[in-house]
Amino acid sequence: MNLILLLDQDLAPDGKTARLEGRRAKHVREVHRAQVGDSLSVGLLGGKMGTGKVVSADRDQVLLELALGQPPPAPPGIDLLLAMPRPKILRKVLQAISSAGVKRVVLLNSYRVEKSYFDSPLLEPEAIREELLLGLEQGRDTALPQVEIRRLFKPFVEDELASIWPAEVPKLLAHPTAPQGLEGCRAGEPGSPAVLAIGPEGGWIPYEAKMLEERGFAPFSLGPRILRVDVAVPFLLGQLELWRRVGAA
Repeated sequence: MNLILLLDQDLAPDGKTARLEGRRAKHVREVHRAQVGDSLSVGLLGGKMGTGKVVSADRDQVLLELALGQPPPAPPGIDLLLAMPRPKILRKVLQAISSAGVKRVVLLNSYRVEKSYFDSPLLEPEAIREELLLGLEQGRDTALPQVEIRRLFKPFVEDELASIWPAEVPKLLAHPTAPQGLEGCRAGEPGSPAVLAIGPEGGWIPYEAKMLEERGFAPFSLGPRILRVDVAVPFLLGQLELWRRVGAA
């Protein structure tokens, strides 16, 4: 926990102090080993960041005196269109995208995605939120990503995609058989809007890739290796962010 994430219900009415219980209080006591007078990095979910000075700490709760004045880090501007991962991988992916600063994710069905994945309890809103909060703590951020679920590939691509990501937004399609690398694509400048489509392990089937390409997604490959989704997502986000910085230099 690199950032202690505060919720509105933790705050006193005047907003000057916060009371932690449960997992976060235990972390402050046992991992930070915080003593009265110590200052910890804190942030209010959806709000500003700063420090929390430990006023008291016992077995059940920790009281912090707050000084919040810093904005959260600027997001990279990269959205994700992601084929639904296996449930055991989804947990890692949600934490990774949240810690990386991604603010919009569409989890989409694909031919290679098993229907049972959409029945996972991890797709319940509270379960998704819990993983995203853990990612925010790791990435020292307070802005919660928006996660949307679409069970039908074709209707989404035909009817919704253009309204979410208009024609002017750079669109990138990670695809193992693409003839070019990322350096051949228009990726936009750091912080500007862009969307990255990542398929299931094994990639999008030709029909899906063709539909996305027809709507402006530029296919690119990272080479001959096939990566697991939980590896591919942070790897691709890092590569794209670096390429955008190089292109803007």
